[in-house]
Amino acid sequence: TLRDVADTAHWVALYRAIESERSDAHFHDPYARRLAGPRGEQIVATLPRSMQNAAWSVVARTVVMDRMIQAEISAGVTLVVNLAAGLDTRPYRLSLPAHLTWVEVDQAELLAEKAALLESATPSCALERIPLDLSQEAPTRRLLQQLGQRAAKVLVVTEGLIMYLRPEEVAALARTMGGVPAIRGWITDVISPGMQRMIERDWGHTLREGRASMHFAPVEGVAWFEPFGWHAAECHSTFATARVLWRLPWFMRLLAYLPGSAAFHPDRPWSGICLLRPRE
Repeated sequence: TLRDVADTAHWVALYRAIESERSDAHFHDPYARRLAGPRGEQIVATLPRSMQNAAWSVVARTVVMDRMIQAEISAGVTLVVNLAAGLDTRPYRLSLPAHLTWVEVDQAELLAEKAALLESATPSCALERIPLDLSQEAPTRRLLQQLGQRAAKVLVVTEGLIMYLRPEEVAALARTMGGVPAIRGWITDVISPGMQRMIERDWGHTLREGRASMHFAPVEGVAWFEPFGWHAAECHSTFATARVLWRLPWFMRLLAYLPGSAAFHPDRPWSGICLLRPRE
């Protein structure tokens, strides 16, 4: 059902559309259904049941990242760089200051599709789109260095990206960003080895068919980033957030009351949304 990792953008967009259409929605993305399109519906309809029930994690991640991004902008960020932006619509759906510049980086084909679908929409801030294969280390390094010269305070967002990279690729990205003084924050999601094993067991065949296998799940959790010059200023369990938002499926709600259910453990399924900052 998945042709490549870019297809996951349609899948995630459909989950955002479903949440937006609820009467008790935690966010409103008026463009999500259009962006997901028939392809998003086709993907979700043919996924294994365990993958179809994963909408709660997308909702929790979106809510936490929205809050983190807006807080960083309020604290002085004037340039946001969204790596692997996919079909994200934050420049359109969030209330952002006009002086902010938002840069989306992703595959050329996906960005072109997105631009065409949103041609009639107006972003609330300055928006730029840069096509780039993020698996290529040197061009990515040059781009981040160039963007770091354009603002005094830059925020980088990697939503749903680094788990698809190999550890050495994440290390290269962390070192590159650590070498750009203007990058003062990095918002990302992280999974545990236990989560990676569960995904491989339940979804592995589907992800491998779409060349979207997950590789990065550090046994140290968010502490993995410390030798590369980053520390966690915030880290929120996706599971715990979904519990507070009342988005967990009924069969998972009982698990939410077990002691330590939200705590990181390498052998348990865990994912988190983290705000990393460079060590002084």
